[in-house]
Amino acid sequence: MVLVHAPESEVQWMAEGNGTARLLVMHNDFVVVGPADDPARVRGERAAPAALGWIAQAGAPFISRGDQSGTHQAELAIWRAAAVDARGRPWYQESGQGMGATLNIANEKRGYTLTDRSTYLARRGALQLDVLVEGSKELLNVYHVMPVNPQKFAHVNAAGGQAFAAFLVSREAQESIAAFGVAQYGQPLFFADAGKAEPGA
Repeated sequence: MVLVHAPESEVQWMAEGNGTARLLVMHNDFVVVGPADDPARVRGERAAPAALGWIAQAGAPFISRGDQSGTHQAELAIWRAAAVDARGRPWYQESGQGMGATLNIANEKRGYTLTDRSTYLARRGALQLDVLVEGSKELLNVYHVMPVNPQKFAHVNAAGGQAFAAFLVSREAQESIAAFGVAQYGQPLFFADAGKAEPGA
């Protein structure tokens, strides 16, 4: 089974017959973080594409994961919405690493990056980066679970995948998801969504 947060790729993957179902599990959100002095003046901007456009116009450092992850795909979609081709620009750097390492690089370079809120909250004590942009519809981060189709991939543990997918959308797992992070951060890191309409729909 696959647990992922890249909706466009998920739809294509399902259309190709790779999965047997696509089940909504949970969501959180992305945020744009950057230095407190905010040289691109994006703090409080409600539209993520506009914020990235201001970063490009200012030539402020932007650190991308550059790893084809769900976060990277979300970032690229926002650049497209901003009508900005960032790749190859001197201010745009691809880390080729995970979110934690990318946040560290943005911190060192006093730059901006797009991160899921959960990773930022878990690491903010070691960072001098503020949440500058949040709440834009493009920043919604939705997770689905998709059991792999055993008729196409005979080597998979289909029964195990189906069982774990069923567990993720069960009441027990959904309650655990809703509570995760509250004790440590004062807010949940994810919102449980099984059985609900698609967030943002």
